[in-house]
Amino acid sequence: MSGMGDGYVGTAQDAARIRRLEKQREAERKRIQDLKKKSAEGQGGLLQFGSGTSELLESAFKKETVGLVTREQFVEKRVNLRSKLEEEEKEKQAKLALEEEQRHVQKRKKRRVKGPSRLSFADDIDGDTDEENEAAEKEKEEPMKQQKLGKFGKNPGVETSFLPDREREAEEQAERERLRSEWLQQQSRIKNEPLEITYSYWDGAGHRRVIQVRKGDTIAEFLRAVQQQLASEFREIRTASVENLLYVKEDLIIPHQHSFYELIINKARGKSGPLFHFDVHEDIRTIADATIEKDESHAGKVVERHWYEKNKHIFPASRWEIYDPTKRWERYTIHGD
Repeated sequence: MSGMGDGYVGTAQDAARIRRLEKQREAERKRIQDLKKKSAEGQGGLLQFGSGTSELLESAFKKETVGLVTREQFVEKRVNLRSKLEEEEKEKQAKLALEEEQRHVQKRKKRRVKGPSRLSFADDIDGDTDEENEAAEKEKEEPMKQQKLGKFGKNPGVETSFLPDREREAEEQAERERLRSEWLQQQSRIKNEPLEITYSYWDGAGHRRVIQVRKGDTIAEFLRAVQQQLASEFREIRTASVENLLYVKEDLIIPHQHSFYELIINKARGKSGPLFHFDVHEDIRTIADATIEKDESHAGKVVERHWYEKNKHIFPASRWEIYDPTKRWERYTIHGD
């Protein structure tokens, strides 16, 4: 019993089990340390992969300044680390640029090897820029495309006038403008041509006169010239205004705004004859033919408006109507002034 006071150490089996447990604890401790070390290294790699220069600098600086350091050592290590990182970055950029240049050189060599060159100066373009190389490649491909197409191409016999063509449209527009200008000049010459008009001043009796105007003159301008011609002979004309004078041709009262040019080019017709003939002539055909319109012209009448309003219910004023270019008139024959 005296041996029990020193402490019970167990049997040999207990001692072996204790040693085994200690080894297991040591192995587990070592495994945990390895995992911690690997985890730290993995975090450093991830930091280096996704961090900027400043983060890399801070991470490396922390590793270099473990423990107590002086201010001079602190500053020196930081400067050295920054310089080292900058040099590594420059070397990396130079290496990337060199690799990129090598890739371009390999691409150019592959382009040259692809097919036989059809250009006599293909060996002299090694120093050209990429743009010049691409242009040369396009020039090389054109003959090959034409060779592949063979006899296929445009048919010169196909009608293409209906397709849009800027040059043709510009030429047509220029031709239209030329013809328009030519037509306007021609019409201007026609309007300036002299026109002799036989008319009769009508105050219940006819007073036939002849006057010359231009084809482009309006009825109002014609009546103004008539007033000047008749002013010395007829007192009522001398005091009348142009608005109070009427021009009656083939039993139609022609409004003042119409011109002789309009009547001529439109081949206007009145009740008893054409409005585009201003002389006096009879239809001298010996054989009557209803299918052919009579060609006779009568002297137009110049009438004072007051006289017309007073006698419009009496022949011949009872037959007069206002001229309407859109209306067709029933034709009949009249005689005398």
